[in-house]
Amino acid sequence: MSYLQTIILGIVQGIAEFLPISSSGHLVLVEALMHEMGALDGNLEGNLLLNIALHFGTLLSIVVIYYRDLLQLLRKPKLMLAIVVATAPLGLVLILKDYYEALNIPWMAGIGLSITASLLFITPRIDNGTRGLDEISLRDALIVGLFQVIAPLPGISRSGTTIVAGLLTGMNRETAAKFSFLIAIPAILGATVAEMKDVLEQDAIQIDWGPILVGTVVAFVVGVVSLKALLRVIASRQLRLFGWYCLVVSWLVLAWQTTVHILAA
Repeated sequence: MSYLQTIILGIVQGIAEFLPISSSGHLVLVEALMHEMGALDGNLEGNLLLNIALHFGTLLSIVVIYYRDLLQLLRKPKLMLAIVVATAPLGLVLILKDYYEALNIPWMAGIGLSITASLLFITPRIDNGTRGLDEISLRDALIVGLFQVIAPLPGISRSGTTIVAGLLTGMNRETAAKFSFLIAIPAILGATVAEMKDVLEQDAIQIDWGPILVGTVVAFVVGVVSLKALLRVIASRQLRLFGWYCLVVSWLVLAWQTTVHILAA
């Protein structure tokens, strides 16, 4: 992996992890394009390690933005329990991990982006909640957690689906966004641990740590900027704008994959 490759993937991860456009979907698409152009090697262990590093970079972004809320969690056992309840359904993702990974293909990313677009388009109709962070019930948390189960699919935005789920339960938009990113911390940590297990099971090979470190830093910096930008968009009630982006990219991806299939036939 070169520095340019990891910088590009770090930028994609930093932007798409927080903006409701699906980081997994965009990484699948960018990696597929880079493979077609011969710009990404087939070093599975190195690529898995890079994926872990990029997620760690964006995880640090959440910690930096929400560190005050994280410090206050120790004094809010009800909110901590709600985070646990919202995270619990992800156990199903770990059990079905191989099936989820089998769907990491451009076709699925294109379909997933259409689903994300549909969810974002309904936000103006459901953005009328009034409840704050301290008013989140365990039922609300479970509903948001169940939405998280589909988020690992490429093209399905984790932030988009969980924010929509929060709005559906009656949270105000700031609370839905904040809860979405608080539960992202255990979600990203869980995914990191699962992927690290895969790395450790691979035969030992030489890892070039320089590009991986640079990609991590890029993902962190871009992630901070993206998260702040998303919070401003949420405050202005303009999430549906990302829906149009997802829909257009979805059409382009499906047209690309259809053309590839026809030419290969």
